[in-house]
Amino acid sequence: MTVKALYDYDYPSKDRPEVFGDDMLVNVMWTNNKLFCAAACFRAPKAMPWTQFKELMIDPWAASDPAYDPSAPTDWRVDGEPVSFSDGSSLADTGVGHKGLITFRT
Repeated sequence: MTVKALYDYDYPSKDRPEVFGDDMLVNVMWTNNKLFCAAACFRAPKAMPWTQFKELMIDPWAASDPAYDPSAPTDWRVDGEPVSFSDGSSLADTGVGHKGLITFRT
């Protein structure tokens, strides 16, 4: 539904990149999982290595599903584009941006 404001709405977003400094918000979605119906959002440093992000953020979250196997995720995507993560690359190096979406399948 469209809403028409009766005044100028000029308030900066509270989750804009400048507010987070060297960190960013990263959304992670386990595609077609029946337990997780929406993406989870994590605050992480832009320079965090991909392997560390997966081990410290994604694996504990996904382990809420008893069927999760940390070696099983495939078809990794960043904002819909296929990506292959290398061990030494940071989140920023792999194209993950502020409020970006990482998806995977098992």
